[in-house]
Amino acid sequence: MKATIYPRDVQGTGAFDGGAIVEQKPIGFPHEQSAVERVGPLFYWAWGEVPQEGAIGLHPHRGFEIMSYVLAGRAEHGDTLGTSSIVGAGGAQVMQTGSGVSHQERIIGPDAEMFQIWFEPHLSQATKREPTYRQHEHEDFPVYEGAGVTVKTVIGQDAPVELVTDVQAWDLQLEPGASHLVALPAGYALAALAVRGGGVWTDDEGAGATAELAAFGPRDFVVLEAGASDGRLRLDAGADAALRMFAIAVPVAVDYPLYRK
Repeated sequence: MKATIYPRDVQGTGAFDGGAIVEQKPIGFPHEQSAVERVGPLFYWAWGEVPQEGAIGLHPHRGFEIMSYVLAGRAEHGDTLGTSSIVGAGGAQVMQTGSGVSHQERIIGPDAEMFQIWFEPHLSQATKREPTYRQHEHEDFPVYEGAGVTVKTVIGQDAPVELVTDVQAWDLQLEPGASHLVALPAGYALAALAVRGGGVWTDDEGAGATAELAAFGPRDFVVLEAGASDGRLRLDAGADAALRMFAIAVPVAVDYPLYRK
């Protein structure tokens, strides 16, 4: 098992609407100075923060599967498919952009936060499909609670978000000192962003054998790779504060060409 930590100062940055929307980018475009350009088909990840209100005007997308996930506040979406929608905290807006669609968005606070995450399917096939838009409220997602841990499955398993790209995603909340186990199959990576709090990732080898992989703090981005054999990770929240983390599992390599940024 391999782990790499990317603190905030090596992540990319961006801004929209005259600075009304400020972005931290764990995975950005080359000109945004992000240390990570992609993790397998996980192509782009921006964390937008909006103290009051900010908007991004109509702009096009093609091929990629794009999810906007609201952490706080609400997000308005409009597109050339005729969509006009609003989701609140915990909700998701999902575009499979296919042959092409343009959309616009407005993020409304106070203190709004939203992820926009792009996944890359086989683009030469995706661009032949009709674009789609789907909206999901917080209550639509399966949530598991137990032993100081709340696990909300956002993509995969019984979650309503269905993508062509091979991906699973979770919104994790751990009370101080709580632990959570994550299975990571061979050939897969887990990309994990600490929204609040800190903790430790450990390689849990079973039979009491463990090896610390990465200690992280708020806003750190950690990429963990299973290598050639299946692995199991243990996430331990720090003793002094609750932890909220968003984690995404994807294959490190896929059987189709990936877009060169």
